[in-house]
Amino acid sequence: MKVTSKNLFSPFLLFLFLLIGCKTADENSFEPLSVAELAKAQEMYKEAGIKNRRFKHADLQPLIQKHSDAFAIEVLGESVEGRSISSLDWGSGQTRVMLWSQMHGNESTATMSLFDLFNFLKANGDEYDELRNLLEENLSIKFIPLINPDGAEQFKRRNALDIDLNRDAISQISPEAVILKKARDSFEPEFGFNLHDQQIYYNVGNTPKQATISVLAPAYNEAREINEVRRRAMQTIVGMNEVLQQVIPGQVGQYDDSFEPRAFGDNIQKWGTSTILIESGGYLGDPDKQYIRQLNFMIILNALYQIATGGYLQYTEEEYFEIPDNGFQLVDLIIHELQVPMGETFYPVDLAIRRRDASTGDSYYERGTVDDLGDMQVYFGMQEIDATGHQWKKGEVFPREFENVSAINEAEALELLRQGYLAVKVKNFEAGELHQLPILVLGERESFDSGWQTGSNPNFFLEKDGKNAFAVVNGYLINLNEPSEQTFMQRVY
Repeated sequence: MKVTSKNLFSPFLLFLFLLIGCKTADENSFEPLSVAELAKAQEMYKEAGIKNRRFKHADLQPLIQKHSDAFAIEVLGESVEGRSISSLDWGSGQTRVMLWSQMHGNESTATMSLFDLFNFLKANGDEYDELRNLLEENLSIKFIPLINPDGAEQFKRRNALDIDLNRDAISQISPEAVILKKARDSFEPEFGFNLHDQQIYYNVGNTPKQATISVLAPAYNEAREINEVRRRAMQTIVGMNEVLQQVIPGQVGQYDDSFEPRAFGDNIQKWGTSTILIESGGYLGDPDKQYIRQLNFMIILNALYQIATGGYLQYTEEEYFEIPDNGFQLVDLIIHELQVPMGETFYPVDLAIRRRDASTGDSYYERGTVDDLGDMQVYFGMQEIDATGHQWKKGEVFPREFENVSAINEAEALELLRQGYLAVKVKNFEAGELHQLPILVLGERESFDSGWQTGSNPNFFLEKDGKNAFAVVNGYLINLNEPSEQTFMQRVY
């Protein structure tokens, strides 16, 4: 048989391919960081310029510019009110990944994490260099840390047009939506991370565990079918959940995957980018979401490693569907079997109370509301009390006025509560002035709501055997015999 050059070249190509393949496998033999190493990395590179989750466009600009030596920074356009929207690009690899955050102006947890990640990727000369090199060689990453700067300015969900940007992927009425769509189309990422916050009242399945992180591979059609694009997102999420279960076991939920034809996540999945939604919820003792900030850093960095190495392929869609669904059954406080008056008769009811943030200037306070009452057995309270044998009792306003808020301290406030006073009045205060006293503080002409019905601001006593045993102040429960340490976030009414 005649031996041709083609016959000789084929085995050589096969040998060369195997040789290259072995080299790549060796290069990618770097093991993923442990949970402890991921947490340590975030602590080392946490952005000191962001100390809480309420920041504005102007606060981020110097933090963006300080990375101009390591990232390619581009102004993609401007918001309705003329604030710049920037991207930061890093890496030279073939696999493209895009991450965008704060599409809703008051959903800033992941934004904080991205700036921690910028510091991490820029650094060198430590034990993480091997990981950085692997990511840099295999990935090209585009970060858009603040899509809705006008919303962030007022710490509100919607943009300056009062449009929900996550319902503007098709019509693209808002310039911010145009910018995000153009960025995706021009960059054509294979993977996308859609970074949000969810209400703290989501729980995992039918359990009292708070959904600290919820995840989703969004549907790309009404039938919620699974193609290869969506499957890759599912597989990546399973790897993220593997990390989270080591630090917040049982506190990861799956967000509702009903198809929303106007949403960016659903459509970016539809347009061919494997899209991963991360929703940052709540964690007890972490009102400013600094621990959840760390969790975001950990799972995003781990996911980037899985994408760079193809490690996500080890996971299955069946494992994704094992992540339990979100519930919405959490409330801040449940008071069980409280006797409430209707005319001359008392009825035993459960009260479900939630305390929601309200902005004032550059800060915020909480306002309690009776969300529901009656039989609340399907709800879970982050705090619960069996009030069997206790009756609702109206509180009074202390008759003597104080000069200002600083004229009363916590110990005095607690003593006034024991005497049956739920509120004090002050002569001088600034509009929107905040305080952390365990009592209502009123202006000279103000009054307070003492109701127990739905929609009421809950302020009342729980009386037993003729004595005030507990006080409920703006939805906070206070044991008058053994008051615990609490952080009260209130304003002068």
